[in-house]
Amino acid sequence: MSIIIGFPRIGEHRELKKALESFWSGKSSQNDLQNVAKELRKKHWSYQKNLELVSVNDFSLYDNVLDLAYMLGAIPKRFQQYDGLEQYFGMARGLKDSLACEMTKWFNTNYHYVVPELSRTDSYKINPTKIENEFKEAKALGYQPKINLIGLFTFVALSKIIDDTDFEIIFEKIKNAYFELLDTIKTFDSNLTIQFEEPIFTKGEDKRFYDKIKDIYNQIAAKGFKTIVITYFEHSTEATEILCETNIEGIGLDFIYGEKNLSSLPKIAQSGKTLYAGIIDGRNIWVANLENKLKTLEKFSQYLPKNKIILNTSCSLLHTPFGKDSEIKMDKEILSWLSFAREKITELEILESVFRNGISPSIKEKWEKNISINQNRKVSTKINDKATQERLKQPIKTQRESAFKDRIKLQHKALDYPILPTTTIGSFPQTPELRALRQSFKKGEIDSSVYEKGIEEYIKDCVAFQEEIGLDVLVHGEPERNDMVEYFGEQLKGFVFSQNGWVQSYGSRCVKPPIIFGDVSRPAPMTLKWITYAQSLSSKILKGMLTGPVTILNWSFVRDDLQRSDVCKQIALAIADEINDLQNAGIKIIQVDEAAFKEGYPLRKENIKTYEEWALYCFKASVSVAKATTQIHTHMCYSEFNDIIKTIEDLDADVISIETARSGNELLKIFADVGYSHEVGPGVYDIHSPRIPTKEEIIKQIRLLLEVLPKEQLWINPDCGLKTRKWEEVKPSLKNLVEATKEIRNN
Repeated sequence: MSIIIGFPRIGEHRELKKALESFWSGKSSQNDLQNVAKELRKKHWSYQKNLELVSVNDFSLYDNVLDLAYMLGAIPKRFQQYDGLEQYFGMARGLKDSLACEMTKWFNTNYHYVVPELSRTDSYKINPTKIENEFKEAKALGYQPKINLIGLFTFVALSKIIDDTDFEIIFEKIKNAYFELLDTIKTFDSNLTIQFEEPIFTKGEDKRFYDKIKDIYNQIAAKGFKTIVITYFEHSTEATEILCETNIEGIGLDFIYGEKNLSSLPKIAQSGKTLYAGIIDGRNIWVANLENKLKTLEKFSQYLPKNKIILNTSCSLLHTPFGKDSEIKMDKEILSWLSFAREKITELEILESVFRNGISPSIKEKWEKNISINQNRKVSTKINDKATQERLKQPIKTQRESAFKDRIKLQHKALDYPILPTTTIGSFPQTPELRALRQSFKKGEIDSSVYEKGIEEYIKDCVAFQEEIGLDVLVHGEPERNDMVEYFGEQLKGFVFSQNGWVQSYGSRCVKPPIIFGDVSRPAPMTLKWITYAQSLSSKILKGMLTGPVTILNWSFVRDDLQRSDVCKQIALAIADEINDLQNAGIKIIQVDEAAFKEGYPLRKENIKTYEEWALYCFKASVSVAKATTQIHTHMCYSEFNDIIKTIEDLDADVISIETARSGNELLKIFADVGYSHEVGPGVYDIHSPRIPTKEEIIKQIRLLLEVLPKEQLWINPDCGLKTRKWEEVKPSLKNLVEATKEIRNN
């Protein structure tokens, strides 16, 4: 018996993305959108037909946390005047007069969830329609469903309490709504399995709710469900011990990223519960070594009978691409090393068969093929680069040539920017015409001269627009870049790219992560040509735009045969080479984005120090080549900074820009509290929403920022890059940003 925790929902060819964007732009109806969603669910269930149960409610039109908030009636007051999909999407994307809910990263992944807002004054009225419809769809198609549901503890712990209400009060209100939802679900079927996902348990003991776990799950089990509690991304030994004392049927543990879960096996065995063993990696894309997996399962069977072990993915396959069928251009040897969502289901089925029945004649060829692939990868000459390995053995510079207080004086003199300097994070709209130009060039339909002429024209227009509205520090707009990581990976040795390896980031936003299969180095400059061209068009300063080593690592599928820290060091040296080329070519400000720095943090406190040490080392190794007069900027996304502010200080970037638009000045306060001395660019408007902020809104936001930090320390910018927005949104928004800043300066 085997199951998966969840399946990707965006579609093999991003069908959901296209349907969503068509609906949002008014080109298709709600029925059209729902029909696409229904067809995707049908297709995705068909791939799970040989598993014990298919996953229901893992599908979402935007985000599963948002789905649960919507089902529980946790609707912020500013959206209560709306209903249906307008209300649902409004919470995620914002509406004309209503700011969207915050988004942040789902634990230490690159997936974003919409943060629920909870309040004492809210009343919660459930809406179970989504679960009911999807359950009935699966049953009508002949499948036996398990309902995937985010656990009560994870939902409340990840929510934002927007008033001063005690956690206890909010928890009780949400618990009542959650139990009401479960009572409704119970009416769907007398023999029902619910998978309660509680990844919050992997973060260790939480005094707010740990004393409630036993009672809550006993109450849930008493409702008559086959109750499975699943944790993933790390070990959850503390919570597992409590769950063993409850009346639930099974416990799911991640044995890929939570090795210490092994210590829980005796307790699970003693409790008589079923182990849902997360044995196939749900987050990375390398072919499983099924021989080693079988040995691990045999160890499990020393504690539990085989009929008490259900094979499982380590987490939802949401974090992996759909399948390899479309990958016809990749090097065949490297492709053979990869396993996407569909292939992982096949791996589960093979492993399940051998674990239960041994190597039967029908499975022998597949088993031997897996052994051969893993052996070939281990000895392949494509992986090792002696020059890169030798360079890592040499001393690496990790300190700037002078202290910040001295550098910043030199920079102010050389750069001569005003108080409250205005800029953007880097990217400008990726128009359909621009994407078509890049695609035509990649397909060989146009030659390099036509392609480069198109890129030059975009950069000219972009620079001219920024000069026209009066921005102080300009960018070239990044028209040549498909993605902030993919662009660099395409020019670095040791990387390979899929054609269709899309993974959902949030809503309709998808990324195609690079695949790091071997040693990394930089054969040639990556950004020099276009930034020097852009700088030639203006007397104003143009920022060079790079992606930092930690973000490139965290937003890639990383080889699993080398320590992540060592891979990151290789990338850092490549970025250092690029910075040196840029400053020698006269680029005076260089932004090294570390948007994913925080999301790489371990979930367990005891592992944080080690990560911080090597991540900090790698960032500093990449930027310490910069001269004192070269100003280094960095950018971080979706981060709570309270717990990493010391590390941010240690980065020693001259300017850091952060996302604060959805949270007022709350995130910024920690910078003031610790006496942060470097310059900061808090986002003054939210680029993840299509709404255009007024000048008055931005003035209000700047004034909030000035309550926290002095004007001499602040930069004014949007809270992230503008590539996903349209020009008709960007132009008035940035114009309002500049005018608002000027008004503040003059008052």
